[in-house]
Amino acid sequence: MHFVFITGGVASSLGKGIASAALATLLKSRNFRVRIRKLDPYLNVDPGTMSPYQHGEVYVTDDGAETDLDLGHYERFTNQSAKQTDSISSGKIYSNVLSKERKGDYLGATIQVIPHVTNEIKSFINSDIKNEDIIIYEIGGTVGDIESLPFLEAIRQIRNNKKISSALIHMTYIPYLSSADELKTKPTQHSVKELRSIGIQPDFLLCRAEREIPSDLLRKIAVFCNVPGDQVFQAVDMDSIYKIPLMLHQQGLDQSLVDNLNIWARSPDLREWYSIIERLDHPKQNIKIAIVGKYTDVVDSYKSIEEALVHAGISNEAAVSVVYVAAQDVIAKGPSVCLEGVDGVIVPGGFGERGTEGMIRSIEFARCQNLPFLGICLGMQLASVEVARNILGLHTADSLEFAPETTEPVIFLMEEQKGVTNKGGTMRLGSYPCVLAKSSKAREAYGKDTVMERHRHRYEFNSQYRSRFEEAGVVFSGTSPDDKLVEIFELQGHPWFVACQFHPELVSRPMGAHPLFKGFVFAASKKKQDKKSTRHTE
Repeated sequence: MHFVFITGGVASSLGKGIASAALATLLKSRNFRVRIRKLDPYLNVDPGTMSPYQHGEVYVTDDGAETDLDLGHYERFTNQSAKQTDSISSGKIYSNVLSKERKGDYLGATIQVIPHVTNEIKSFINSDIKNEDIIIYEIGGTVGDIESLPFLEAIRQIRNNKKISSALIHMTYIPYLSSADELKTKPTQHSVKELRSIGIQPDFLLCRAEREIPSDLLRKIAVFCNVPGDQVFQAVDMDSIYKIPLMLHQQGLDQSLVDNLNIWARSPDLREWYSIIERLDHPKQNIKIAIVGKYTDVVDSYKSIEEALVHAGISNEAAVSVVYVAAQDVIAKGPSVCLEGVDGVIVPGGFGERGTEGMIRSIEFARCQNLPFLGICLGMQLASVEVARNILGLHTADSLEFAPETTEPVIFLMEEQKGVTNKGGTMRLGSYPCVLAKSSKAREAYGKDTVMERHRHRYEFNSQYRSRFEEAGVVFSGTSPDDKLVEIFELQGHPWFVACQFHPELVSRPMGAHPLFKGFVFAASKKKQDKKSTRHTE
């Protein structure tokens, strides 16, 4: 077994997660059994209670872990599911240490970062390992941060053990100064110096830059950072993240890594990735999709949805451009202004009342204008409210989350959620089965009777209203196996009005678009083609 550690320097948000995922893809294409795990330095136990404005979306695994969005990149690139044990934070590490101290596991010792915290980190790194050939560990944060020091010290100790095969890739940033018309290497030099000051010498450097780095600068970086010249690589900005595996392969990163680890590897099979890039670069049409949400100032809040639309575009040979619409703007300007010219509307998940009326008006607009619509989690709940108010005539219909005193609670609190006070890890989380109704759009899209989908919510559709909805033309096309919980509903006679309680975006892949996104984008494409045909006829 071999460990690969990936650290970051100079600045945050360099794309370590995508680089880790791309590297894992290349190694998998060489027939290695690969796994990626994330070590995050923040003191939250997990990202579940973090605001999307601070940390982007919360990704959910099949087994119910609320994790960093990078695990989404891991899954999308490698096409394999992550687990709860693939992510840990400083908060969880310290929580484990303090729990052991309270139980007396340390036999009265004074608890210190070294060795107790670092031992806990090493314990995690070595835990739940089975038959993997290579495990990639991405360390969050930036070298020099106080929070990440225990993780780096643990890695130093692991790499100091000569019986363990490991490599360390340090990802840095090469800024371009327009006034000097130069790319600058000094920040990278200082970042490596910081890393070496704590006893870690990187084996590889991966240099992120906005433009191609000249070979003489790469040689300079190698000399000043004490890294072999053929182990310094560049990660230049690409127009699609799915081109990054091929970019790194063309530079020889995967071959250089396996040589460094002294392991034999077959040539990579990247035919599927070349096919994906071919479809990305040569779409047959362009469509525009609006995402109407409450966290649109930070687009990473909807990262998985955006990627799922890319995947659906690949499947439909279409280039999908996304327009982010703030739900509050819909209230102020009206949906006809905010959604002008779009070919489809998505209302995603979220928490809290802010912006919900704008989302409801957007749903009504999509329904009345026959615009393809996809509601996800909160989007499904608000679509239920919109239908109840404007089709069933239940004008006071609402969700108990926003209107506890409503007389028409079409969305209500799950029984097991009543009385819950802790916010972290207490929702309906992870993968659950969904039974699909025959002769429905959902059943046609999936092509099967039962599916597994990932959830993250507390509130549910109130089944006491099901018969009234069905009388109004609503099809409950997906339910729990016991038929008690509504998972999907759709409207008869609409090109595509489908809303689901789960998060389909979390299991979409570039090599296999999620059926609901694929069907949604197909409907949006057809809607645009019909518009063109109508204008041409006129």
